[in-house]
Amino acid sequence: MIQTFVNAWKVPELRKKILFTLAIVLLYRIGANLFIPYINVDQIESFSTFFSDGIFGMLSLMSGSAFSQGTFFALSVSPYITASIVIQLLSIAIPALERLSKDEDGKKKLSAATRWVTVALSIITAYGYVNLFSMNEGWLTVKKGDSNYVFAWFVMIACLCAGASLIMWLAEKINEHGIGNGISMILFANIISGMTGTVQGTVNMLKDKFGEWKTGWELVLGIVGVLASIALTLAAIVLIVWFTNSERRIKVIYAKKVVGRKTYGGQKTNLPLKMNMAGVMPVIFASSIVSIPATIAAFLPGTGFEKFVTNWLGATSPIYIIVFIALIVAFSYFYIAISFNPVEVANNIRSNGGAIIGIRPQEMAPFIKKILNRVTLMGAIFLVVIAGAPLIVSAIVSLIPGASFTSVAFTGTSLLIAVGVALETVRDLEAQLSMRNYKGFLD
Repeated sequence: MIQTFVNAWKVPELRKKILFTLAIVLLYRIGANLFIPYINVDQIESFSTFFSDGIFGMLSLMSGSAFSQGTFFALSVSPYITASIVIQLLSIAIPALERLSKDEDGKKKLSAATRWVTVALSIITAYGYVNLFSMNEGWLTVKKGDSNYVFAWFVMIACLCAGASLIMWLAEKINEHGIGNGISMILFANIISGMTGTVQGTVNMLKDKFGEWKTGWELVLGIVGVLASIALTLAAIVLIVWFTNSERRIKVIYAKKVVGRKTYGGQKTNLPLKMNMAGVMPVIFASSIVSIPATIAAFLPGTGFEKFVTNWLGATSPIYIIVFIALIVAFSYFYIAISFNPVEVANNIRSNGGAIIGIRPQEMAPFIKKILNRVTLMGAIFLVVIAGAPLIVSAIVSLIPGASFTSVAFTGTSLLIAVGVALETVRDLEAQLSMRNYKGFLD
Protein backbone atom coordinates (compact mmCIF):
# COMPACT_ATOMS: atom_id res chain seq x y z
CA MET A 1 0.00 0.00 0.00
CA ILE A 2 2.78 2.45 0.94
CA GLN A 3 4.68 1.56 -2.22
CA THR A 4 1.58 2.29 -4.27
CA PHE A 5 1.37 5.83 -2.88
CA VAL A 6 5.12 6.32 -3.44
CA ASN A 7 4.79 5.26 -7.09
CA ALA A 8 1.70 7.44 -7.54
CA TRP A 9 3.48 10.46 -6.08
CA LYS A 10 6.19 10.13 -8.73
CA VAL A 11 3.61 10.66 -11.50
CA PRO A 12 2.86 14.41 -11.87
CA GLU A 13 -0.76 13.87 -12.92
CA LEU A 14 -1.53 11.55 -10.01
CA ARG A 15 0.34 13.82 -7.61
CA LYS A 16 -1.95 16.68 -8.65
CA LYS A 17 -5.00 14.48 -8.05
CA ILE A 18 -3.79 13.48 -4.60
CA LEU A 19 -3.06 17.09 -3.64
CA PHE A 20 -6.43 18.18 -5.02
CA THR A 21 -8.22 15.53 -2.92
CA LEU A 22 -6.30 16.56 0.21
CA ALA A 23 -7.16 20.22 -0.45
CA ILE A 24 -10.88 19.39 -0.75
CA VAL A 25 -10.77 17.35 2.46
CA LEU A 26 -9.01 20.25 4.22
CA LEU A 27 -11.71 22.67 3.04
CA TYR A 28 -14.35 20.29 4.31
CA ARG A 29 -12.74 20.01 7.74
CA ILE A 30 -12.56 23.82 7.97
CA GLY A 31 -16.28 24.06 7.23
CA ALA A 32 -16.98 21.31 9.76
CA ASN A 33 -15.50 23.54 12.48
CA LEU A 34 -17.23 26.83 11.59
CA PHE A 35 -20.31 27.49 13.73
CA ILE A 36 -23.50 28.69 12.11
CA PRO A 37 -24.86 32.06 13.32
CA TYR A 38 -26.91 32.30 16.54
CA ILE A 39 -25.34 29.18 18.05
CA ASN A 40 -24.24 29.61 21.68
CA VAL A 41 -20.68 28.29 21.52
CA ASP A 42 -20.48 28.31 25.32
CA GLN A 43 -22.80 25.28 25.32
CA ILE A 44 -20.59 23.06 23.14
CA GLU A 45 -20.14 20.53 25.95
CA SER A 46 -23.93 20.28 26.29
CA PHE A 47 -24.21 19.72 22.53
CA SER A 48 -21.63 16.95 22.55
CA THR A 49 -23.22 15.16 25.51
CA PHE A 50 -26.72 15.35 24.01
CA PHE A 51 -25.62 14.04 20.60
CA SER A 52 -23.21 11.38 21.87
CA ASP A 53 -25.62 8.45 22.16
CA GLY A 54 -28.16 6.62 20.04
CA ILE A 55 -28.97 7.57 16.46
CA PHE A 56 -27.57 11.05 16.99
CA GLY A 57 -24.26 9.41 17.87
CA MET A 58 -24.24 7.73 14.46
CA LEU A 59 -25.01 11.02 12.70
CA SER A 60 -22.27 12.72 14.69
CA LEU A 61 -19.84 9.97 13.69
CA MET A 62 -20.71 10.31 10.00
CA SER A 63 -20.23 14.09 10.15
CA GLY A 64 -16.94 14.09 12.04
CA SER A 65 -18.61 15.61 15.16
CA ALA A 66 -19.97 18.52 13.07
CA PHE A 67 -23.53 17.37 13.81
CA SER A 68 -22.93 17.59 17.55
CA GLN A 69 -21.43 21.09 17.39
CA GLY A 70 -23.84 23.07 15.21
CA THR A 71 -21.43 23.85 12.36
CA PHE A 72 -21.99 24.67 8.69
CA PHE A 73 -21.44 21.05 7.65
CA ALA A 74 -23.59 19.55 10.43
CA LEU A 75 -25.85 17.73 7.95
CA SER A 76 -22.78 16.15 6.31
CA VAL A 77 -23.41 13.71 3.43
CA SER A 78 -26.65 12.21 4.79
CA PRO A 79 -29.03 14.25 2.56
CA TYR A 80 -27.00 13.44 -0.56
CA ILE A 81 -26.81 9.72 0.25
CA THR A 82 -30.55 9.54 0.97
CA ALA A 83 -31.31 11.41 -2.28
CA SER A 84 -29.10 8.99 -4.22
CA ILE A 85 -30.98 6.03 -2.73
CA VAL A 86 -34.35 7.56 -3.65
CA ILE A 87 -33.35 8.24 -7.26
CA GLN A 88 -31.81 4.79 -7.71
CA LEU A 89 -34.91 3.09 -6.33
CA LEU A 90 -37.13 5.14 -8.62
CA SER A 91 -34.88 4.26 -11.56
CA ILE A 92 -35.69 0.61 -11.00
CA ALA A 93 -39.42 1.09 -10.31
CA ILE A 94 -40.19 3.60 -13.10
CA PRO A 95 -39.41 2.44 -16.70
CA ALA A 96 -38.91 6.02 -17.96
CA LEU A 97 -36.21 6.68 -15.36
CA GLU A 98 -34.67 3.28 -16.07
CA ARG A 99 -34.27 4.26 -19.73
CA LEU A 100 -32.66 7.53 -18.68
CA SER A 101 -30.10 5.67 -16.56
CA LYS A 102 -28.77 3.81 -19.62
CA ASP A 103 -27.44 6.77 -21.63
CA GLU A 104 -25.14 9.65 -20.82
CA ASP A 105 -27.69 12.45 -21.28
CA GLY A 106 -30.17 10.58 -19.08
CA LYS A 107 -27.54 10.08 -16.38
CA LYS A 108 -26.92 13.83 -16.35
CA LYS A 109 -30.64 14.45 -15.86
CA LEU A 110 -30.76 11.92 -13.00
CA SER A 111 -27.73 13.59 -11.42
CA ALA A 112 -29.51 16.94 -11.58
CA ALA A 113 -32.62 15.36 -10.03
CA THR A 114 -30.43 13.93 -7.25
CA ARG A 115 -29.10 17.41 -6.51
CA TRP A 116 -32.60 18.89 -6.27
CA VAL A 117 -33.76 16.07 -3.99
CA THR A 118 -30.67 16.68 -1.85
CA VAL A 119 -31.61 20.34 -1.46
CA ALA A 120 -35.19 19.42 -0.51
CA LEU A 121 -34.02 16.88 2.08
CA SER A 122 -31.50 19.41 3.40
CA ILE A 123 -34.27 21.95 4.02
CA ILE A 124 -36.38 19.38 5.87
CA THR A 125 -33.45 18.09 7.93
CA ALA A 126 -32.19 21.59 8.69
CA TYR A 127 -35.60 22.63 9.99
CA GLY A 128 -35.69 19.66 12.36
CA TYR A 129 -32.09 20.29 13.43
CA VAL A 130 -32.73 23.96 14.27
CA ASN A 131 -35.97 23.01 16.01
CA LEU A 132 -33.98 20.56 18.14
CA PHE A 133 -31.61 23.34 19.19
CA SER A 134 -34.46 25.74 19.97
CA MET A 135 -36.02 23.16 22.32
CA ASN A 136 -32.97 23.30 24.62
CA GLU A 137 -32.75 26.54 26.56
CA GLY A 138 -29.49 28.41 26.15
CA TRP A 139 -28.33 26.61 23.01
CA LEU A 140 -29.24 29.58 20.80
CA THR A 141 -28.41 33.23 21.34
CA VAL A 142 -31.99 34.20 20.41
CA LYS A 143 -35.20 33.33 22.23
CA LYS A 144 -38.75 32.85 21.09
CA GLY A 145 -40.43 36.25 21.08
CA ASP A 146 -37.33 38.21 20.06
CA SER A 147 -37.80 40.55 17.11
CA ASN A 148 -35.18 38.72 15.04
CA TYR A 149 -36.23 35.18 16.06
CA VAL A 150 -37.82 34.28 12.69
CA PHE A 151 -34.92 35.85 10.80
CA ALA A 152 -32.44 33.82 12.91
CA TRP A 153 -34.30 30.62 12.03
CA PHE A 154 -34.16 31.49 8.34
CA VAL A 155 -30.42 32.24 8.49
CA MET A 156 -29.58 29.01 10.35
CA ILE A 157 -31.62 26.84 7.96
CA ALA A 158 -30.08 28.62 4.96
CA CYS A 159 -26.56 28.07 6.32
CA LEU A 160 -27.16 24.35 6.92
CA CYS A 161 -28.67 23.88 3.46
CA ALA A 162 -25.79 25.77 1.87
CA GLY A 163 -23.35 23.56 3.77
CA ALA A 164 -25.04 20.35 2.55
CA SER A 165 -25.05 21.66 -1.04
CA LEU A 166 -21.39 22.63 -0.79
CA ILE A 167 -20.51 19.15 0.49
CA MET A 168 -22.31 17.65 -2.52
CA TRP A 169 -20.32 19.92 -4.84
CA LEU A 170 -17.01 19.10 -3.12
CA ALA A 171 -17.72 15.36 -3.44
CA GLU A 172 -18.45 15.70 -7.14
CA LYS A 173 -15.23 17.65 -7.65
CA ILE A 174 -13.28 14.82 -6.02
CA ASN A 175 -14.98 12.39 -8.43
CA GLU A 176 -13.97 14.55 -11.40
CA HIS A 177 -10.46 15.70 -10.50
CA GLY A 178 -9.35 13.72 -7.46
CA ILE A 179 -8.69 10.19 -6.25
CA GLY A 180 -11.43 7.78 -5.16
CA ASN A 181 -15.12 8.37 -4.55
CA GLY A 182 -15.94 11.84 -3.19
CA ILE A 183 -18.57 10.79 -0.65
CA SER A 184 -16.39 7.95 0.60
CA MET A 185 -13.37 10.23 0.99
CA ILE A 186 -15.40 12.74 3.02
CA LEU A 187 -16.74 9.97 5.26
CA PHE A 188 -13.20 8.64 5.67
CA ALA A 189 -11.98 12.09 6.76
CA ASN A 190 -14.87 12.37 9.23
CA ILE A 191 -14.12 9.02 10.83
CA ILE A 192 -10.37 9.67 11.06
CA SER A 193 -11.08 13.03 12.70
CA GLY A 194 -13.10 11.21 15.36
CA MET A 195 -10.23 8.90 16.33
CA THR A 196 -9.22 11.23 19.15
CA GLY A 197 -12.60 10.66 20.78
CA THR A 198 -12.18 6.90 20.39
CA VAL A 199 -8.74 7.02 22.00
CA GLN A 200 -10.11 9.17 24.82
CA GLY A 201 -12.96 6.71 25.35
CA THR A 202 -10.45 3.86 25.59
CA VAL A 203 -8.41 5.77 28.17
CA ASN A 204 -11.57 6.48 30.16
CA MET A 205 -11.93 2.74 30.69
CA LEU A 206 -9.06 3.12 33.15
CA LYS A 207 -10.81 5.91 35.10
CA ASP A 208 -13.76 5.94 37.47
CA LYS A 209 -16.88 8.11 37.19
CA PHE A 210 -15.08 10.96 38.98
CA GLY A 211 -12.24 11.03 36.42
CA GLU A 212 -9.68 9.52 38.79
CA TRP A 213 -7.45 6.59 37.83
CA LYS A 214 -8.77 3.26 39.02
CA THR A 215 -6.83 1.19 41.53
CA GLY A 216 -6.51 -2.47 42.48
CA TRP A 217 -8.62 -5.03 40.64
CA GLU A 218 -10.66 -2.32 38.94
CA LEU A 219 -7.48 -1.05 37.26
CA VAL A 220 -6.55 -4.61 36.24
CA LEU A 221 -9.99 -5.14 34.72
CA GLY A 222 -9.70 -1.80 32.95
CA ILE A 223 -6.34 -2.75 31.46
CA VAL A 224 -7.79 -6.09 30.31
CA GLY A 225 -10.67 -4.19 28.71
CA VAL A 226 -8.29 -1.83 26.89
CA LEU A 227 -6.13 -4.71 25.63
CA ALA A 228 -9.24 -6.61 24.53
CA SER A 229 -10.52 -3.54 22.64
CA ILE A 230 -7.19 -3.10 20.85
CA ALA A 231 -7.02 -6.82 19.99
CA LEU A 232 -10.59 -6.85 18.65
CA THR A 233 -9.94 -3.73 16.59
CA LEU A 234 -6.81 -5.22 15.01
CA ALA A 235 -8.63 -8.51 14.38
CA ALA A 236 -11.52 -6.64 12.74
CA ILE A 237 -9.10 -4.72 10.48
CA VAL A 238 -7.37 -7.96 9.41
CA LEU A 239 -10.76 -9.60 8.74
CA ILE A 240 -11.97 -6.62 6.70
CA VAL A 241 -8.80 -6.50 4.59
CA TRP A 242 -8.80 -10.28 4.03
CA PHE A 243 -12.48 -10.55 3.11
CA THR A 244 -12.48 -7.41 0.95
CA ASN A 245 -9.59 -8.78 -1.13
CA SER A 246 -11.15 -12.25 -1.41
CA GLU A 247 -12.90 -13.26 -4.62
CA ARG A 248 -14.79 -16.13 -6.23
CA ARG A 249 -13.26 -17.02 -9.58
CA ILE A 250 -15.29 -18.54 -12.40
CA LYS A 251 -13.10 -20.37 -14.93
CA VAL A 252 -13.56 -19.16 -18.52
CA ILE A 253 -11.95 -20.58 -21.67
CA TYR A 254 -11.80 -18.84 -25.05
CA ALA A 255 -11.86 -20.71 -28.36
CA LYS A 256 -9.03 -20.34 -30.84
CA LYS A 257 -9.57 -18.02 -33.78
CA VAL A 258 -7.43 -18.06 -36.93
CA VAL A 259 -7.25 -14.67 -38.64
CA GLY A 260 -4.94 -14.82 -41.65
CA ARG A 261 -1.74 -16.40 -40.42
CA LYS A 262 -2.31 -15.50 -36.76
CA THR A 263 -4.11 -17.49 -34.08
CA TYR A 264 -6.01 -15.68 -31.34
CA GLY A 265 -7.63 -16.95 -28.14
CA GLY A 266 -7.33 -20.48 -26.88
CA GLN A 267 -6.49 -19.31 -23.39
CA LYS A 268 -7.95 -19.98 -19.97
CA THR A 269 -8.82 -17.10 -17.66
CA ASN A 270 -11.05 -16.26 -14.72
CA LEU A 271 -14.10 -14.11 -14.12
CA PRO A 272 -13.40 -12.71 -10.63
CA LEU A 273 -16.35 -11.88 -8.36
CA LYS A 274 -15.38 -9.94 -5.24
CA MET A 275 -16.78 -11.43 -2.04
CA ASN A 276 -17.69 -7.93 -0.89
CA MET A 277 -18.62 -6.37 -4.23
CA ALA A 278 -20.93 -3.80 -2.63
CA GLY A 279 -18.15 -2.43 -0.43
CA VAL A 280 -19.25 -0.09 2.36
CA MET A 281 -22.23 1.37 0.50
CA PRO A 282 -24.91 -0.95 2.04
CA VAL A 283 -23.82 0.11 5.54
CA ILE A 284 -23.85 3.78 4.56
CA PHE A 285 -27.28 3.45 2.94
CA ALA A 286 -28.69 1.52 5.92
CA SER A 287 -27.30 4.06 8.39
CA SER A 288 -28.95 6.91 6.47
CA ILE A 289 -32.33 5.17 6.33
CA VAL A 290 -32.49 4.22 10.03
CA SER A 291 -31.72 7.83 10.97
CA ILE A 292 -34.88 9.10 9.25
CA PRO A 293 -37.24 8.42 12.23
CA ALA A 294 -35.01 10.47 14.55
CA THR A 295 -35.05 13.32 12.04
CA ILE A 296 -38.84 13.24 11.84
CA ALA A 297 -39.12 13.06 15.62
CA ALA A 298 -37.20 16.33 15.84
CA PHE A 299 -40.20 17.99 14.15
CA LEU A 300 -42.56 16.67 16.79
CA PRO A 301 -41.04 17.38 20.22
CA GLY A 302 -43.01 16.11 23.19
CA THR A 303 -45.36 14.02 21.05
CA GLY A 304 -46.07 10.31 21.22
CA PHE A 305 -44.03 9.69 18.08
CA GLU A 306 -41.00 11.39 19.61
CA LYS A 307 -41.33 9.25 22.73
CA PHE A 308 -41.78 6.12 20.60
CA VAL A 309 -38.56 6.84 18.67
CA THR A 310 -36.67 7.53 21.90
CA ASN A 311 -37.90 4.39 23.66
CA TRP A 312 -38.09 1.88 20.82
CA LEU A 313 -35.76 3.04 18.05
CA GLY A 314 -32.61 3.79 20.02
CA ALA A 315 -29.29 2.42 18.80
CA THR A 316 -29.48 -0.48 21.28
CA SER A 317 -33.17 -1.33 20.81
CA PRO A 318 -34.09 -4.69 19.18
CA ILE A 319 -36.24 -2.99 16.51
CA TYR A 320 -33.39 -0.69 15.47
CA ILE A 321 -30.89 -3.58 15.30
CA ILE A 322 -33.25 -5.84 13.30
CA VAL A 323 -34.12 -3.07 10.83
CA PHE A 324 -30.47 -2.07 10.47
CA ILE A 325 -29.37 -5.66 9.74
CA ALA A 326 -32.27 -6.23 7.33
CA LEU A 327 -31.42 -3.04 5.45
CA ILE A 328 -27.76 -4.06 5.15
CA VAL A 329 -28.79 -7.36 3.53
CA ALA A 330 -31.40 -5.69 1.29
CA PHE A 331 -29.05 -2.95 0.10
CA SER A 332 -26.29 -5.51 -0.55
CA TYR A 333 -28.52 -7.24 -3.11
CA PHE A 334 -29.88 -3.91 -4.38
CA TYR A 335 -26.42 -2.43 -4.97
CA ILE A 336 -25.26 -5.55 -6.85
CA ALA A 337 -28.47 -5.59 -8.91
CA ILE A 338 -27.83 -2.07 -10.23
CA SER A 339 -24.07 -2.44 -10.71
CA PHE A 340 -23.61 -5.97 -12.13
CA ASN A 341 -25.67 -7.52 -14.94
CA PRO A 342 -25.08 -11.31 -15.29
CA VAL A 343 -26.87 -11.44 -18.67
CA GLU A 344 -24.65 -8.73 -20.12
CA VAL A 345 -21.51 -10.42 -18.78
CA ALA A 346 -22.57 -13.78 -20.25
CA ASN A 347 -23.29 -12.16 -23.63
CA ASN A 348 -19.88 -10.49 -23.64
CA ILE A 349 -18.16 -13.82 -22.94
CA ARG A 350 -20.10 -15.54 -25.75
CA SER A 351 -19.50 -12.73 -28.25
CA ASN A 352 -15.74 -13.07 -27.67
CA GLY A 353 -15.85 -16.81 -28.26
CA GLY A 354 -15.62 -17.73 -24.61
CA ALA A 355 -17.42 -20.25 -22.41
CA ILE A 356 -17.55 -21.23 -18.78
CA ILE A 357 -15.97 -24.62 -18.29
CA GLY A 358 -18.63 -27.28 -17.74
CA ILE A 359 -21.57 -24.93 -18.44
CA ARG A 360 -23.65 -24.80 -21.65
CA PRO A 361 -23.71 -21.42 -23.44
CA GLN A 362 -27.42 -20.88 -22.83
CA GLU A 363 -26.95 -21.62 -19.12
CA MET A 364 -24.09 -19.19 -18.52
CA ALA A 365 -26.25 -16.25 -17.38
CA PRO A 366 -28.27 -18.30 -14.83
CA PHE A 367 -25.03 -19.88 -13.59
CA ILE A 368 -23.33 -16.50 -13.11
CA LYS A 369 -26.47 -15.19 -11.39
CA LYS A 370 -26.54 -18.18 -9.01
CA ILE A 371 -22.88 -17.70 -8.08
CA LEU A 372 -23.43 -13.95 -7.72
CA ASN A 373 -26.35 -14.50 -5.31
CA ARG A 374 -24.20 -16.75 -3.15
CA VAL A 375 -21.32 -14.29 -3.17
CA THR A 376 -23.69 -11.43 -2.32
CA LEU A 377 -25.12 -13.41 0.59
CA MET A 378 -21.64 -14.04 1.97
CA GLY A 379 -20.82 -10.35 1.57
CA ALA A 380 -24.04 -9.35 3.35
CA ILE A 381 -23.27 -11.73 6.24
CA PHE A 382 -19.80 -10.24 6.49
CA LEU A 383 -21.21 -6.70 6.66
CA VAL A 384 -23.73 -7.77 9.30
CA VAL A 385 -20.96 -9.32 11.43
CA ILE A 386 -18.75 -6.23 11.21
CA ALA A 387 -21.41 -3.52 11.50
CA GLY A 388 -24.25 -5.34 13.26
CA ALA A 389 -22.47 -7.48 15.85
CA PRO A 390 -21.15 -4.45 17.82
CA LEU A 391 -24.74 -3.18 18.03
CA ILE A 392 -25.87 -6.47 19.54
CA VAL A 393 -22.96 -6.53 22.00
CA SER A 394 -23.68 -2.94 23.00
CA ALA A 395 -27.36 -3.76 23.52
CA ILE A 396 -26.47 -6.68 25.80
CA VAL A 397 -23.90 -4.67 27.77
CA SER A 398 -26.38 -1.80 28.22
CA LEU A 399 -28.61 -4.18 30.19
CA ILE A 400 -25.95 -4.34 32.90
CA PRO A 401 -26.71 -1.77 35.64
CA GLY A 402 -24.27 1.12 35.54
CA ALA A 403 -22.75 0.08 32.22
CA SER A 404 -22.80 2.45 29.27
CA PHE A 405 -21.07 1.37 26.09
CA THR A 406 -23.37 2.77 23.43
CA SER A 407 -20.47 4.29 21.50
CA VAL A 408 -19.07 0.78 20.97
CA ALA A 409 -22.07 0.15 18.72
CA PHE A 410 -20.56 2.25 15.96
CA THR A 411 -16.99 0.93 16.12
CA GLY A 412 -17.61 -1.78 13.52
CA THR A 413 -19.28 0.63 11.10
CA SER A 414 -16.52 3.22 11.37
CA LEU A 415 -13.79 0.59 10.92
CA LEU A 416 -15.56 -0.90 7.92
CA ILE A 417 -15.93 2.47 6.23
CA ALA A 418 -12.39 3.63 7.00
CA VAL A 419 -10.63 0.41 5.93
CA GLY A 420 -12.95 -0.08 2.95
CA VAL A 421 -12.35 3.44 1.64
CA ALA A 422 -8.58 3.06 2.13
CA LEU A 423 -8.55 -0.17 0.11
CA GLU A 424 -10.75 1.31 -2.63
CA THR A 425 -8.44 4.32 -2.89
CA VAL A 426 -5.38 2.09 -3.19
CA ARG A 427 -7.09 0.04 -5.92
CA ASP A 428 -7.97 3.24 -7.76
CA LEU A 429 -4.34 4.36 -7.63
CA GLU A 430 -3.14 0.93 -8.79
CA ALA A 431 -5.57 1.00 -11.72
CA GLN A 432 -4.36 4.43 -12.80
CA LEU A 433 -0.73 3.36 -12.39
CA SER A 434 -1.33 0.26 -14.51
CA MET A 435 -2.58 2.49 -17.34
CA ARG A 436 0.79 4.23 -17.22
CA ASN A 437 2.69 0.92 -17.51
CA TYR A 438 4.06 0.88 -13.99
CA LYS A 439 5.16 -2.63 -13.08
CA GLY A 440 5.90 -4.33 -9.81
CA PHE A 441 3.55 -2.48 -7.51
CA LEU A 442 1.10 -5.39 -7.36
CA ASP A 443 3.77 -7.92 -6.39
